[in-house]
Amino acid sequence: MIRKSGIPAAIWILGFVSLLMDISSEMIHSLLPLFLVTGLSSSALTIGLIEGAAEATALIVKVFSGVLSDWVGRRKELALLGYGLGAASKPLFALATSIDLIIVARLADRVGKGIRGAPRDALVADLAPPHLRGAAFGLRQSLDTVGAFAGPLLAVGLMLLFANDFRLVFWVATIPAVLSVLLLAAGIREPARPAGEGRGNPITRQNLRRLKPEYWAVVGIGAVFTLARFSEAFLVLRAQQAGIALAAVPLVMVVMNVVYALSAYPIGRLSDRVSHRALLAVGLGLLILADLVLASSTAWPVLLAGVAVWGLHMGMTQGLLAAMVADTAPPDLRGTAFGFFNLTSGVALLFASGIAGLLWDRFGPEATFLLGAVFAGVALVVLLSSHLSRLERQA
Repeated sequence: MIRKSGIPAAIWILGFVSLLMDISSEMIHSLLPLFLVTGLSSSALTIGLIEGAAEATALIVKVFSGVLSDWVGRRKELALLGYGLGAASKPLFALATSIDLIIVARLADRVGKGIRGAPRDALVADLAPPHLRGAAFGLRQSLDTVGAFAGPLLAVGLMLLFANDFRLVFWVATIPAVLSVLLLAAGIREPARPAGEGRGNPITRQNLRRLKPEYWAVVGIGAVFTLARFSEAFLVLRAQQAGIALAAVPLVMVVMNVVYALSAYPIGRLSDRVSHRALLAVGLGLLILADLVLASSTAWPVLLAGVAVWGLHMGMTQGLLAAMVADTAPPDLRGTAFGFFNLTSGVALLFASGIAGLLWDRFGPEATFLLGAVFAGVALVVLLSSHLSRLERQA
């Protein structure tokens, strides 16, 4: 079934699946840095390493799930497994009394994300008409990000209602996660694989040669982008320094994700018609601005302005990079292509978040955000000075 927008209904359903899981995840993640600092006496370096390792794990696991989805010719079952593991990890946060169980829960949650990520993105690419691929990825990202700001909003309300009881909020977060799994199981029918497409090993030398330089250019620029953007847990820690009520701190994630959600779909549609390189350059410029604003002050209006610009950067770049991977990879290798793309981004994120936490502990938050601006500036220079015409969408 095709909606009037031309985007298949299944992509809308995948968007709502992502929305529900993100509500659950962000209810927890918007509070987790505060829980670690106030409840478990963790340092910024510890938080940075946990967040970097968790997100890197998710991105690295995507390699294997993406390859497997190409090999067996099925995407939905792997996505279900990943969403199911994510839902199963949520109660562990509520049960945790030490940093060890938090690490187990965070890694299990991100393994689930890694398992589902590449097959789901490949499924979006399989379902979307080629001329609407940017819009389809933008729509899924927008719905996903609606969940990412609804989650912190619910967390704020429940923290006020439950008198700052972190664990009770974590228990409530399991509900939308379970609903997400049920919607995916009942609402998506995977399209049949085209006749003649093999199901052999997708990472043979012959198959890897089919991933052209255009694709590897996207992989490289995606890694540089991730290196310039560390974990968003540091946005939450920066907000804590503003001196507002503990329950209100997750509002920074609400602001970021509202802007992210509102911008991802229209920018996705725009990317189907204009230069990808230009949009990436603008996105890096916005990241530099966000880092400089966040380094300058903890005044609440300044902080929210920096977080909003950060969200606009995310909306401008994340769906675009996914669409570029889909555009440059053979259809039967899309799962593998998303997997390798996320592997390089995962390594970059682990490095960036560890360095960010180390700088935060030793030199303060200003140094963390200023270094982020420097990395983003280097990435912008590389993007503008290199011969990256192969990144442009072919008419």
